[in-house]
Amino acid sequence: MNRRWIVLVLAAFALVAVLAYALRPEPEPVTLATVTRGPLAVTVEEEGRTRVVERYDVSAPVAAWAPRITLDPGDRVQTGETLVALQPTPAAALDPRARAEAEAQVDRARASLEAEQARLQASRASADYAQSESRRLSGLRMDGQVSRSDVERAQSEALRADAELRSARYAVDVAREDLRAAQARLKFAGQSATPDTVAVKAPVDGEVLAVQHESQGVVSAGEPLLTVGNPRSLEVVVEVLSADAVRIRPGMEVRFHRWGGDDALEGRVRRVEPSGFTKISALGVEEQRVRVIADITTPYEDWQGLGDAYRVEAEFILWSAPDVLQVPETAVFRTPDGGRAVYVAVDGVAHQRAVKPGHEGGLQVEVLNGLQAGDQVVLQPGTAVTDGTRVTRLEPQ
Repeated sequence: MNRRWIVLVLAAFALVAVLAYALRPEPEPVTLATVTRGPLAVTVEEEGRTRVVERYDVSAPVAAWAPRITLDPGDRVQTGETLVALQPTPAAALDPRARAEAEAQVDRARASLEAEQARLQASRASADYAQSESRRLSGLRMDGQVSRSDVERAQSEALRADAELRSARYAVDVAREDLRAAQARLKFAGQSATPDTVAVKAPVDGEVLAVQHESQGVVSAGEPLLTVGNPRSLEVVVEVLSADAVRIRPGMEVRFHRWGGDDALEGRVRRVEPSGFTKISALGVEEQRVRVIADITTPYEDWQGLGDAYRVEAEFILWSAPDVLQVPETAVFRTPDGGRAVYVAVDGVAHQRAVKPGHEGGLQVEVLNGLQAGDQVVLQPGTAVTDGTRVTRLEPQ
């Protein structure tokens, strides 16, 4: 009887165990990652644009007529080489009516000159007579034949005649110049008045970067003609968020990716501009950005295909270390008490473990304590994973 009860009890326990095993929840499929050691860097990545440092916008020094510029972007130029020879602006062309008026102006100016010349002859004769009369009366005054007032009157008349003579000479000069001006207007109508040219020369050795005024035509003073620069002296201008700019310092390392070559280019930050500006992002959000200027330190032979205003992606190295214990960022979550933790998979069971994170390098996070290399952690743990949950590795498909 006792043996029978023992068999029944054992059978019941076995049935309960079978039912419990059959009804237990299935292991939660999760993605696992291994905690590793290796290099880690904290970076800021933004899009940048190349710019020639030694850049010169060559403009017209005077208003003139510019012939067609035969230089093309990429052509080499030497310091002092004439880029374009500006010529005087052609005079306005005259229609038949204007030409007739100009011819009449010449005739009028010639007649005025002849009249002034005749007036000059009359003034010269009057001045000669007044001088002669003054000398004659001065001699008679010494003999007492004329009064003192007569002598003074003659002297005054001589001075007045001399002044009129000088005035007549000036009037002749003015009339002569008026005639020359009228003749010049008629002679040079529709053509350059003088063959003199103004040479616009290259300020530095380099290449033509752009031609703003290629075709011939009249240019005004200060109008840009072309741009010259040295393509070897490239810098990179990167507009970064102001919150990131405060962490970037001159001399900081920077790498340039996706510039067209196979390998990244090395560079150094030269300047962080002290003032920012507002920029509207592609999503319509106002952002405060700051320009960061960086130099390319990789030898020119490795990036000589890079030109002015080319796009690159800049990666600023804020912090880096060669050997760091690290875990994927998606494995770390925040606990209710404000701490950080991960789920470590041990023998198919997830165990919550507190960790102390360090630097965050984008996809990876430095772990200061709580883990060791080789541990398996759960990536992106959802609400289904808690401390003690049975888990199984989710194999990639």
